[in-house]
Amino acid sequence: MAAWLLGLMIFLVHVGGALSAVLALMSSRTSQGAIAWIISLVTMPYLALPAYWIFGRPRFYGYVSARGQRDTVLRRVLQQYRDRFDSHVVDSDDPDVRVVEQLAMMPMTSGNQTELLIDGEATFDSLFAGIDSARSYILIQFFIVRDDALGRRLKKHLIGAAGRGVRVHFLYDEIGSRQLGEGYLKDLRLSGIGVSAFHSSRGWRNRFQLNFRNHRKILVVDGEQGWLGGLNVGIEYLGQSERHGSWRDTHLKLMGPGVLGLQEAFWEDWHWATGSMLNLSWQPWVAHEQGRNVAIVPSGPADPQETASLLIQHQIHSARERLWVTSPYFVPDEGVQDALRLAAMRGVDVRIMIPERPDHLLVFLSAFAFLPAMLKAGIRVYRYLPGFLHQKVMLIDDQAASVGTVNLDNRSFRLNFEITALVADRAFAAEVANMLEADLAHCREVTLQELRSRSLWRKLISRGAYLLAPVQ
Repeated sequence: MAAWLLGLMIFLVHVGGALSAVLALMSSRTSQGAIAWIISLVTMPYLALPAYWIFGRPRFYGYVSARGQRDTVLRRVLQQYRDRFDSHVVDSDDPDVRVVEQLAMMPMTSGNQTELLIDGEATFDSLFAGIDSARSYILIQFFIVRDDALGRRLKKHLIGAAGRGVRVHFLYDEIGSRQLGEGYLKDLRLSGIGVSAFHSSRGWRNRFQLNFRNHRKILVVDGEQGWLGGLNVGIEYLGQSERHGSWRDTHLKLMGPGVLGLQEAFWEDWHWATGSMLNLSWQPWVAHEQGRNVAIVPSGPADPQETASLLIQHQIHSARERLWVTSPYFVPDEGVQDALRLAAMRGVDVRIMIPERPDHLLVFLSAFAFLPAMLKAGIRVYRYLPGFLHQKVMLIDDQAASVGTVNLDNRSFRLNFEITALVADRAFAAEVANMLEADLAHCREVTLQELRSRSLWRKLISRGAYLLAPVQ
């Protein structure tokens, strides 16, 4: 009887592996990902089957359903302010603007002011000042929040705002913030602050789904001021970690109608996490009549298309003179790799800045599998020396620049909820150019000879790591 039962279980596992392999074939977003899952599910289903149902699903289906409810309510709310909002929408006859707006599913707006925040001290001084200035409400979410010296400073400012009667809504990712203790959250709740994890596994269909993460970092104050960028909440982001040392990062402060794009992204995430619909102000606040054009582009695994990857490719194709990119995790898909090589071939000054020190070893090693082809095409690659480079910034000619949370890897393109601010303004582009030129002065350039001289076993490890990139 025991042998019969064991045989049945083995049969069911293999059948489940075969059926899941068919599902991977039909639904995986990349050919590499489909091949990796199919081979694994067919040859070693005992390990691959549970892994696929935890890590392999290509879409966040529950969030898609919740978005339908959100769209109905939010569209009705925004309609009340449409006549006030239209005067701040950028002319959509420009094809580049149309593309960005279709990806963002919201318009590019004018009348914005921006402030580039370089590294942790400037960023958190600005964030805390914004929290202290709140009159009505605060929306705040981070991928990582730690109960350390910086996390406790944040908690103190949030509790102070709640004590003044400001409504505070605090959202965190339960995977990124898995070490955040209940005591920290209890202190916030006892102060009247609304607190929720993102709950990527909420609902029976998502119970075992741990691969979708909310990587966004957003602060919105009164619908008038907003912040986004690369920094999470922890002392390592202030350069106080022994492991990482100096930490190089970039955040962006935004004031004006574009803040409503950040607010909409938070509103949607909060609705998914809690089921409740926040009562917020959707009155566009104009920072300056001659202000900057800004598009806020949320992206994630509930999108009908691969928004983050398409936005990156569009920015690359738009470049005519220079394209400078910084990313801590640089394992772009083939579409982005091809776009970068083509840009270099048509004479664009393409520069990629990545860390010298690895953070995630597998992702770090993957890059060496395709960097030789990039260097051969004329792309220049630099490695940042003083510490860990974590900023996610792109400069397009002298016309525009983007700051956000998107890394150039499969996770950001297809698995994480991310957000990007694209600022189409020459003065802002000049600020970003100056910042990146200062960073490049602290880099060393990677040479083709350096990559060719790597030992065979290092090359083999890099190729193996790259093959796993779609499922990382």
